[in-house]
Amino acid sequence: MGFRVVYCANCDRVLGRYNTEFYDEDRLGEILKTGHSEHVREGHEIEIRTG
Repeated sequence: MGFRVVYCANCDRVLGRYNTEFYDEDRLGEILKTGHSEHVREGHEIEIRTG
């Protein structure tokens, strides 16, 4: 069971960790658009890492 980590390079912090069993890439994209939209709107560099 792996995790995907959503990381904001501008803020230098982890925004969330998501289990790959429950969150596929489509659902993770939805979460980025809704839950972390402020970072995206401000032009922050968001990285999705496997961890």
